[in-house]
Amino acid sequence: MDNTNTPDDSSPAGQAGRHKPIWFDTTPETGYEALDGEVSVDTAVIGGGIAGITTAYELRNAGQSVALIERDRILCAVTGRTTAKLTSLHGLLYAHLCDHFGQQHARQYANANEAAIDQVETTIEAQGIDCEFVRTPAYTYVESETGRQKIREEVDAARRLGLPVSYVESTDLPYDVEAAVEFTDQARFNPRRYLLELTRTIPGDDSHVFERTTVRDVTDGTPCRVTTDHGAVIANDVVIGTHFPIRDPALYFARLSPKRSYVLGVRLATEPPKGLYYDPEEPYFSVRPHPDDNASMVLIGGQNHRTGHGNSTKEHYRRLERQARERFDVESIEYRWATQDYVAIDHVPFVGRLAPQMRHLYVATGFGGWGMTNGTAAGRLLSDLILDRENPYRSVYQPTRLNLRASAGQLLSHNVPAAKHRIGDRIGSPPRFDRSQLDRDEAVVVTEQEDPVAAYRDESGRLHAVSAICPHMGCLLRWNDGEKSWDCPCHGSRFDIDGTVLDTPAVTELDRYDHLLQGDRSDST
Repeated sequence: MDNTNTPDDSSPAGQAGRHKPIWFDTTPETGYEALDGEVSVDTAVIGGGIAGITTAYELRNAGQSVALIERDRILCAVTGRTTAKLTSLHGLLYAHLCDHFGQQHARQYANANEAAIDQVETTIEAQGIDCEFVRTPAYTYVESETGRQKIREEVDAARRLGLPVSYVESTDLPYDVEAAVEFTDQARFNPRRYLLELTRTIPGDDSHVFERTTVRDVTDGTPCRVTTDHGAVIANDVVIGTHFPIRDPALYFARLSPKRSYVLGVRLATEPPKGLYYDPEEPYFSVRPHPDDNASMVLIGGQNHRTGHGNSTKEHYRRLERQARERFDVESIEYRWATQDYVAIDHVPFVGRLAPQMRHLYVATGFGGWGMTNGTAAGRLLSDLILDRENPYRSVYQPTRLNLRASAGQLLSHNVPAAKHRIGDRIGSPPRFDRSQLDRDEAVVVTEQEDPVAAYRDESGRLHAVSAICPHMGCLLRWNDGEKSWDCPCHGSRFDIDGTVLDTPAVTELDRYDHLLQGDRSDST
């Protein structure tokens, strides 16, 4: 679900740039009504990001009635926080796919993502959408000689799969690279402009778009029932496109790893590079031009880390800014924002039936930072499954797969830390609550009557106190100082300072400790 609050324009001290994605300055806000009562449709689609909107659009064009349901406003979370690279070049993935999935499935993945670029272009032309779509090359590069062999292996794998690939040793970046994979005829665009136009085609003739509508439960059946805080949607089929599925009968929590990463909108004093660039070494570094009136803006991303880890998130913004200034002639930092992605443990998204026993519930998740093409491919695949049409990419995305060769290492590296936090964070008690020791813009986990409490005093002096226990699986939350949120280090749930869910898998709000606020010094402010 694209379930986060509308970005804030405020910029805390020491943090350059407006704290919002650049796409929000170039597109209007949405204002679709909440569900009121009960409606019946052919298919309900939960989640207003690229996968959900594309699915709803495809089904609507096929003659179905649909209901698109979003917790907050559509395109305000993951899809609204992308750098919007429309490319089938996903780091150094194809050598991995050939080795662990086999060449047939690797080719399916490659073809699905190449087809997604063409699908977006065809849709833009058919609908007459002005969304800054531009064809451009994409590059995965390395700066160290030790990475050269990996580049050669990726080029070789991509060439066997029929992708538009070349091996190069020079680019239009203002710094040297050792070697790079080049894919021609990739693209960039404004994702909000594109998807807002698709959304406008959905309502009418018994089809709906519902915002500010929180799904509480989904039941499989004939028909299915989607229960929300404003009523219910009855549907023959239901698509769960909520970033992390809000129902988890197939143990997705053990097969999806959450990561945070950061983006800066940077104005350069010189002309920006024209291609899409990605350095896969951890933490990755991404460069994507965003020409504006002065033709000098680039979007620079990186500093990824597991959600709830990585210490101060403000420091990740600072590190990314230092990297940007070291590599480019930076005139100013105009924007900054963070995003969250879930990475499938075998590096291929899960798209299809939610679980083997589910006949009418479908899922799209685990795009791993490459959601513009994978989300588009997911929309076509899910609509084909629901309409009982053939799709050539069905087997590679199969959610029920278990590829131990591709996922054994990641299975351990994801689940062992989560288990340690579930157990270790409960050993010992946090300090007792003392409101007098909490300064403005400070947060702490404390104990109140044996309960862990997450307390934060905002910049105006007001105190906020909520449960520090994630309702998903009981892990102890950690403070995110860059985004002013409480984040779960186990499976990536996130909450605002008053306990509202920002990111699933948690679907219920945190309990509030309002009695702790009584008599607080902020009462008089």
